Amino acid sequence: MAQADEAEPSMQELIRRRGRAGFIGRRGELAAFRENFDVPPADLRHRFLFHVHGNAGVGKTSLVHEMEQLARERGALTAYVDESVGSVPEAMAAISAEFARQGRRLKELDQILATHRERRHEAESAPAVPPAGASGAPGAEPAPSAGSMTAARASLVGLGLVPGVGAFAGAVDPAQLAQGADRLRASLSARFRNQEDVQLVLSPERVLTPVLLRELAGAAKAVPWIVLLFDTYERTSLFLDGWLHEVMTTERHGALPAKVVVVTAGQRPFDTARWGGYADYVTDVPLGPFTEEESRGLLAGKGVVAEPVIEEVLRLSGGLPVLVSTLAENRPTDPDDVGDPSVTAVERFLKWEQDPVRRASALACALPRRLDADVVGAAVAGVCQEAEVPGVFAWLRGLPFVSDRGDRLQYHDVVRAPMLRLQRHRSPRGWAELHGLLARTFEQWRSAAAGGRDLKELWMDEAWRELRIAESYHLLCGAPRTALPTVLADVVEACDVGRGVAQRWARLLVDAGEDAESEAVGAWGRDLLAALGEGAGPAALQLLLDRAGLDTACQAVARLVRARDLRESGLHAEALAEYDRVFALDPDLERTHYGRGVTYWYMDDEAAALASLDRAVELGPDLARTYSMRGEVHRNNGHYEEALRDLDRAVELDPTDEEALASRGCLHHTQGRHDAALADLDRAIALAPDYVWALVRRGMTRVDLDEYDRALVDLNRAVELAPSLGWVVCDRGNALRVADRDEEALADYDKAIDIAADNWAAYAGRGVSRSNLGRRDEALADLDRALELAPDYAWARAHRARILHEMGEHERALADADRAKELSPDTDWILYYRAGALYSLDRYEEARADLDRAIELDPEYHTALCRRSLVLRQLNLYHEAFADLDRALALEPRSGWALRLRAGLASATGRTERALADLAAYAECGAEPEWARRARADVHLWRGRPDLALDDLRPDADAGGADGAEELSKAYLRRGEWALARAAAERLGAEDAETAAIMVAIVVTCAEGAAAAAPLWRRVERLAGESGIDSVWLDFLYAVIAVARGDWAELDARIAGVLGPRLPTLEWDDLAEMAGFLTDLLNAPGADRARLGPRLARIAAARDDFGARYAEGAPAAARASGSADV
Repeated sequence: MAQADEAEPSMQELIRRRGRAGFIGRRGELAAFRENFDVPPADLRHRFLFHVHGNAGVGKTSLVHEMEQLARERGALTAYVDESVGSVPEAMAAISAEFARQGRRLKELDQILATHRERRHEAESAPAVPPAGASGAPGAEPAPSAGSMTAARASLVGLGLVPGVGAFAGAVDPAQLAQGADRLRASLSARFRNQEDVQLVLSPERVLTPVLLRELAGAAKAVPWIVLLFDTYERTSLFLDGWLHEVMTTERHGALPAKVVVVTAGQRPFDTARWGGYADYVTDVPLGPFTEEESRGLLAGKGVVAEPVIEEVLRLSGGLPVLVSTLAENRPTDPDDVGDPSVTAVERFLKWEQDPVRRASALACALPRRLDADVVGAAVAGVCQEAEVPGVFAWLRGLPFVSDRGDRLQYHDVVRAPMLRLQRHRSPRGWAELHGLLARTFEQWRSAAAGGRDLKELWMDEAWRELRIAESYHLLCGAPRTALPTVLADVVEACDVGRGVAQRWARLLVDAGEDAESEAVGAWGRDLLAALGEGAGPAALQLLLDRAGLDTACQAVARLVRARDLRESGLHAEALAEYDRVFALDPDLERTHYGRGVTYWYMDDEAAALASLDRAVELGPDLARTYSMRGEVHRNNGHYEEALRDLDRAVELDPTDEEALASRGCLHHTQGRHDAALADLDRAIALAPDYVWALVRRGMTRVDLDEYDRALVDLNRAVELAPSLGWVVCDRGNALRVADRDEEALADYDKAIDIAADNWAAYAGRGVSRSNLGRRDEALADLDRALELAPDYAWARAHRARILHEMGEHERALADADRAKELSPDTDWILYYRAGALYSLDRYEEARADLDRAIELDPEYHTALCRRSLVLRQLNLYHEAFADLDRALALEPRSGWALRLRAGLASATGRTERALADLAAYAECGAEPEWARRARADVHLWRGRPDLALDDLRPDADAGGADGAEELSKAYLRRGEWALARAAAERLGAEDAETAAIMVAIVVTCAEGAAAAAPLWRRVERLAGESGIDSVWLDFLYAVIAVARGDWAELDARIAGVLGPRLPTLEWDDLAEMAGFLTDLLNAPGADRARLGPRLARIAAARDDFGARYAEGAPAAARASGSADV
C-alpha cells in the first residue's frame, strides 16, 4: 500500500537521471563542491566561490549543470545565468526567473526591475521634464545643494558610469567635467522627479543590488543553501565581475547571506588583481582535456569498448570532452568507423551519421547563430522535404554538440566554427547563396512582423529587432563589403534605442567578422564595443560619423542621437553644438527643434526653449511628446492656460503617457480642480503603479479633499518605494500635520533629519508640528536651527513670525516678517506672515496687498487664502472670500473655522455634499457640534432626506425644547408624522411665534387639507402684516398663503416678485427652502397639482440654475454671469 502511495517520477525526471548517470569524469571537482555543503559557512574551510575555467570544449557547462544538480539535491535554491544576459540588471532578472521556476518569487526585485526597464527606456527616448520641485508644498524637502550633487556624480564618473564622458575625458577639463556631471543629475532629477529613478538610469546596480540582497536574505531563511551559477563568464565578466566582487567583499549594498555559494565558469582564470587577496574563500577549478581514464569511462558509458576504436577516438579527440562525446555517439565498433586522422573536424563530428540528409542538415543548420523549428526549416529548405523538418529538428536536439536552451538550439562553438570554415572554404559561392537565402527569409519574417508600424516603433520592438539582427548577420556573412554600410546605419538606430541594444549590434559585427573571416567587419565591431564601453553612445556615434561614410540622412540621425545623449549626460553646450550641426544638414527636422527646446529648458532658458518647441510643433503637429514638453515649460512658468491646452493635446494624442497625465493632474490640483486632478493621477498611476511623484501628488490632492486615509495610502506607498528620499518623507509629514496627526508627523520629520542632519526643511516642518502641539519653545528652537542652516529660508522665517504672532508679540512678528521681506521681497511665506501681523494690527488693506502677492506667487497657499478670506470679509468682499475659503479648505481640510464658514457658503450655493462633508469635519474638530448637527439636518432636508435629517436631530427630539424644533417639524412633516410635526412646531411658539404659526399651518394643510387650515393661514397673514418687514421672504410667505387659498393670480404675482428683482438676494439654500415648502403643499390633500406643479418648477429651476452656476468645478465665467452676492 505504501508503495502505491509513492509518487512515480515524471518522464522529465527519469530523463534527467539517465543523463546524469552518463556524466563521466571530474570526480575531484564534484567531490570538492559536494563536500563544501558539509562545512558550515563560519568554518575557515568553507568556500564561497568556485571558479571553473578552461578552453572551449573542455566541458565547463556540463560540469556547471552537474554542480547545479548536486546543489539541488542538498535542498539549495539555484539560478543559472549565461551569456544571454547583457548587464547586471539582466543577470538579476535571470536569477529571479530561475528562482520563480523553483517556486520562490522575488516580488520586490521583479517590481523594481520592471521600473528600471521603463525608466531606462524613457531616459533613452525623448525626455519630458517634470515640474520644478518635488511637491510644491510648504516644508517640502529642498533640492540637494550643488556641492552634494557634484560629489555624488563625481563618484559615478570615477566608476565610468557617466554616459558620454569616457571618450572625451582627455578633452574636457576637470571643472567642465564636474559641471557636466552636476547637470546630468539635475536634468535626470528634473525628468523623473524621483532620485531613485535617476539612480535606476545612471547606475541601476546601486538601487537594484540592495533589493536583490534583501530578497536573498529572505530566501535564505527558507532553504539551506542558495547557489548562483554564472556560465560563459568570459563574456559576462565584463559587467559582472566588478559587481560580483563588490557584492561579495563589501557591504556597500548590504549583507550577502552566508548561505550563498557562487559558481563562475569561463575560459580565463580569475583576475588576480581583483580577486588575488581573497584566495582563502575561492576554489579555483581549472579544467583541461579528459584524462585517458576519463575518456575511456565516457566511451564505455556510450558502449564503445573495442580497444582499437578507443585508441582511434583518443587520438582524434585529444581528450576534448565535446569531441570524445561526439565521436562516441554512434558507438563505432571498428577503427575504420572512426576514420582517417586526416579527415576534417566536421567529418569527425558527423562520421557515423550515414544519412546524407541529416549530414547536410547539420551543416546547413550551423549557419544561423541560433535555431528554432522555423529557422531549421529555412536552413534545410534545399536539403530535405518540408515534411522531414520536424524529424530533423528533433534529431538536432539530441546531438551532443547542440545545446537545448528551451526556446532555442545553439551549436557548441568548438563544433560550429569548423563547420562554418568547411562550408566557407569548400564553396564560397554556395556559402554566400545560403546566407543570402537565410537573410531573405529573416527579412520576410521581419516585414510580416512590422504590421504597418513606423520605423521608430519597430526599433522599440525586441522581437522585430531579433529578426533584424539575424538578417544583418547573414547579410554580413554572405556579402560583408556590400552589407557593412547598411548594418553600420542600423547601429545608429540601435544607439537611439539604447546602449544595450547598440552593444548587441556591435557584438553582431564581431561575430560576423569572425565567422565570415572579414577583418573589416570584425574591426568595426571591436571598435564599437570599445567605444560603447568607454564613452557610451556619444563615442560610438562619433566613431560612425568619422569613419562610416554615412549618408546625409543617417548623419542627421546620428548627430540627433548623439546630441540627446550629450544633453542627458549634462553636457548641454556640447549638445547644442551638435544640434546646430544637424540643423546645417536639415533645418526642418522636428527632432532637432524638440531636442534644442529640451536642452534650453535644462539650461533654464525658458524663452529659447519655448521658441524651439513652438517650431517643433509646427513641424510635427501630431507628436504627443512635444506638446507634453511645451506644456511642462508653460506650467512651470505659471502659464496655466497654455499648459492645459498643450497637456490636453498630449493626452489626446497619447492617452498612455503617464507623465503628461500626472503633470496635467498636478495642474488641475494647482488650480483647485480636484476631481479632474484625481482622474488624471488615477490614470497615471494605473499605467505606472510605482510612479512616486504621482502617488505623492494624488495623496496631497486627497488631503485637500479631507480624504486623509486614502491620501496616506498613497503617501505610505510612496515612502515604501523611496524611503531614502527626504522630500517624500517630508510630504507625508506635511499630510499628517494637516490631518492634525502631529505626533506621527514628528516621526517623519525626525526620519528626514536622520537622512540628512542639515535638512533645514525638516527642522522647519518639525518646528511647525511642535508649535501645533503647544511646544512653542521647542518649535522656536527648531525654527531658529533651520534659519541658522538657511538664513534666507522664507518658510521657516515666516513660521517663526507666525508663532510670535500667536504668542501675542505682534510687533516682533511684524519686525521678523519685515526683515524677511527685505531679504526676499517676493517670497510668499514672508508676505503671508507679514500679512498676519498686519491683520492683528487692524491694517487690512496692507494685509490684503501682501496676501494678494503671496497667492499670486503660490496659488495653493492655503493659509494665505484663509487669512485673505478674513481680510476680504472685513472689507465686505463676499464672493472673493467664498472663493478663497474653497481653495484654502481644499489645501487644509481640518481648518475648523474655515470649515464652518465654507459649510455655510456651500449650503448657500447648493454644494450640499461639500457642505455635509465640511459640517462633519467641523463637528469632528469639536467646534460647536450642536450647530453643525442642525445645519447638517437642514442640508438633508433640502436634498429630500428627512430620515437622515431626523438622525441628526434625535438629541433635539429627546431634549424637548425649542432648539432644533423647526428642523424637527420639517423632518416629521416630510415623513408624514403629522402629530409629531405639529408638536415640534408648537415648541417654537415661545421664541418665534411667527415661524411657529407658519409651520403649524403648513403641517395642518399637509395633514388635513387647505380648508382645515384656513383659520391658521388667516393668523399667519395677520402676523405677516404686523411684521413691518419688506423682504423677499415676505413675498414668498404671501405666495404660500395664496397657495393655501387657491389664489393663483396672487401666487403668480408673488412668484414674479421672488424671481424678479429680488432674486439676486436669494441663494441656493433660500430657493431650496422655498421649493421644499411648495413641495409640501403640492402633496397636501386636495392640492391642485396641475396648477401648483408648474409654479413650483419655476422655483426649483431657479434653485437648480443657481446651484449649477456655483457648483464645484463650474467655470469662472458661469459664476460671474450669475446673481450678485448677498
